[in-house]
Amino acid sequence: MTSQTPLRLAGGTGSPYTQKMVALLRYRRIPYSVHWGQPDAVCDAMGVEKPRPIFMPTFFFEGDAGITAECDSTPIIRRLEAMYSGRSVLPEDPALAFIDYLIEDFADEWCTKYMFHYRWHFGDDADNAGTLLPLGMNVSMPHEIFEPYKQHITERQISRLYVVGSNDTTAPVIDASYRRFLAAMEAHLGNQKFMLGSRPGAGDFGLHGQLTQLVGFDPTSRAIAHEVSPRTVAWVDQVHDQSGLEPTRQDWTDLEEQPESLKELLSEIGRVYAPAQLANAQAVEKGEKTWECEIDGARWVQQTFPYQAKCLRWTKERYEALPPSERAMVDDVLKGTGIEQMLAIA
Repeated sequence: MTSQTPLRLAGGTGSPYTQKMVALLRYRRIPYSVHWGQPDAVCDAMGVEKPRPIFMPTFFFEGDAGITAECDSTPIIRRLEAMYSGRSVLPEDPALAFIDYLIEDFADEWCTKYMFHYRWHFGDDADNAGTLLPLGMNVSMPHEIFEPYKQHITERQISRLYVVGSNDTTAPVIDASYRRFLAAMEAHLGNQKFMLGSRPGAGDFGLHGQLTQLVGFDPTSRAIAHEVSPRTVAWVDQVHDQSGLEPTRQDWTDLEEQPESLKELLSEIGRVYAPAQLANAQAVEKGEKTWECEIDGARWVQQTFPYQAKCLRWTKERYEALPPSERAMVDDVLKGTGIEQMLAIA
């Protein structure tokens, strides 16, 4: 692929993963062509086999065998690293790269719970999302199509709140975690511009994607963000387009030199995400359709996700693959955060 050939993708403005990847493409100065719409319709129009499951964004890669469609942002980021040189979002240092991976995984798999909860748990937020999401697909959608579409998507998404564990019992847990996360972001951004220094990693773009919705789309979470972390609000706007940044190797802050505020962010991962990942993985291993555990002092029940069990396995594999010196450095940073339980080697 030449540097002038736009990389094609399909997604939605209300999709945090689409926003994650488009911001990353801007930063990396990778030419792209985005279709704002449903990926399955684009696949049909292009005559391309649909990935299963299919979700936003879906990328279309050209190869010797034709065009293939892919839609998992984490491996796509690694594929883009091999396809395009320069302006990497993956630290060269193995220990730092592992922490970056932890942050990206947390953003993709836990912060999305914040987003889905605030979007559909409250009436005003659900009405806002039900109105804007269809228009994000087609701003000129005729009224006679828009109204039933709004009703359909609202009812469908509210009915799926249980999938991410959002209910009246867990709502205070999600809210408390979101506020602690924002407070950790506020402290950390007061020390450095990005999670691991003065240049963004994949983890930054993972957080950015979720926060574009939490800060810029959904009313309740937006109000909380403005209250708790104005730095995060400003950061989201800045990460939207970092194509003007000229990063250097020295812009990564070595793990042993990271400010203490990084540990506050990691502690939130250990407090809520680690127990969820372990309970989910155990349920997958036993063939159970739901899992239950205690998170932050409250009973949490939700649907089992085989994909998130894979995420845990991939995280552990990366941890186990670290050279001994780098693993010792990671262990020192993670000590006391609660993440250790998620990485225990059997």
